Amino acid sequence: MASGVSNRLRSATSAVAIAAMSLAMSGCAVGPNFQPAAAPDVTGYVKGNLASADPGKETASVSGKETAPVPGQRFLNGADVSTRWWAAFKSEPLNELVRESVNHNPNLQAAEAAIKIARYNALAQRGLYFPQITGNSTTQQNLVANPQQVPGVPNGTPQYEFSLVTNQLTVSFVPDIWGGNVRAVEGLDATAEQQLFQLEAAFLTLTSNVVTAAIQEASLRGQIAATQRIIAIEKRLLDILKRQQNLGQAALADVLAQDAALAQAEELLPPLEKQLAQQRDLLTSLAGQYAADEVRQKFDLAHLKLPTNLPVSVPGKLVNQRPDVRAAEANMHSAAAQIGVAIAARLPNITLSANGGSAAFNWPQTFAPGTGFFTLGAAATAPIFDGLTLYHKQKAAEAALEQAEAQYRAAVITAFQNVADALRALQSDARAMRAARRAEDAAKASLDIVEKQLSEGQVNQLAVLNAQQTYLTAAVVRVQTEANRISDTAALFMALGGNWPANCTVPDWRQCALGEAPAPEVVAATEAK
Repeated sequence: MASGVSNRLRSATSAVAIAAMSLAMSGCAVGPNFQPAAAPDVTGYVKGNLASADPGKETASVSGKETAPVPGQRFLNGADVSTRWWAAFKSEPLNELVRESVNHNPNLQAAEAAIKIARYNALAQRGLYFPQITGNSTTQQNLVANPQQVPGVPNGTPQYEFSLVTNQLTVSFVPDIWGGNVRAVEGLDATAEQQLFQLEAAFLTLTSNVVTAAIQEASLRGQIAATQRIIAIEKRLLDILKRQQNLGQAALADVLAQDAALAQAEELLPPLEKQLAQQRDLLTSLAGQYAADEVRQKFDLAHLKLPTNLPVSVPGKLVNQRPDVRAAEANMHSAAAQIGVAIAARLPNITLSANGGSAAFNWPQTFAPGTGFFTLGAAATAPIFDGLTLYHKQKAAEAALEQAEAQYRAAVITAFQNVADALRALQSDARAMRAARRAEDAAKASLDIVEKQLSEGQVNQLAVLNAQQTYLTAAVVRVQTEANRISDTAALFMALGGNWPANCTVPDWRQCALGEAPAPEVVAATEAK
């Protein structure tokens, strides 16, 4: 008997599964079918033709003497950004620090975990494509008063105690007639894709932050060096004035004025040193380390090379390269799928179920003939009146799609603005750099003349102070301008979206992003052999 019940249960389960699969296959997915947005119909990032990053002459002259040449840059229209774009600065310490940061930064690890969460949620939703089977075994202890109707119990027995053991298997399935579960899975897949783009964005942000922080450290070191140079000069001038005072050739007021100028220059050092120390803490944090374990890499402007060739990818590719734009598109996809989920919830649905098992007074008897049972059932449900709850949920989902579409357009506009801003900055940086170098050289030449005149007693103290201040300002501005030009170059690489290794041939994406994995064509050739 138990065998017959088991066979009938298996047959019922198979029938439910076959019916469920056929309904699922024949069902249609309600709601809009998502179509990726078309690339913007634009041919450039700025109005008119993209001018050179360094128009004009490369050198200028001060009193007939040429200043140090300003490195030139040129835009390569249509060229793609390298995956390891930071290597263009030709700094091995920078390459090492980026590698350490990518391998140990907790924000990247959190982004990877978010991808796993989204993927597992999508896989969990896919489980509803199949019948849900649960097993249950219960044991009940029963006490019956005056059990005259219980077979086998003598008349007059005041109470009868017995056990009841029930083993059963329950199969239930809700066919996806309207494709609500299909849309739910589609939405979760889009969320997982969005998290992947968030990882790309986190990677691009991290590498850009490391590069920018390194450039800022180099700038601070340059400003400290410039300040120390002017302090040394001012000390030398103070010594000259003190000697002249001892000889009666300079007034005490001039000595005190020079001493005050020296003190003011020395006041500039502690804030710069504080900023440098904090910058070191930032680099250490980006590398995923504690501040006490300071990174060993140090940076100065002399060892950061300005890239000569600047790739500028075609505008049509920008939306595929920028991870924030791709994430906004994935969010739009997820919002579109939620409309189908909301529509399916308003439509009639069917639930198929099968329940079979056996019951007896003890566990061994549950396998004996005559103890089995089974039930088959089907139920149809449909919302009739819910106070327009489901309708308004559908309208909310449609509004969410409108919001996602607007956010996508905003992300695209912002992406193009970022590129345009970087290009505009680079177009003016070379001119600013040339002017800053000329100003520094002119200020230094003027200070040298004033210093010589001071030693000969041919100039007043006001001219000395003005020359010192002019040179200090020019030296610091020159360092800042040089650092800004390198930072703007890094900003262009970031604005273009870097270049995520889409065709990575190894499980760990870090190896491809850091250039440690072989190229796909190399792997294919190796496998062919």
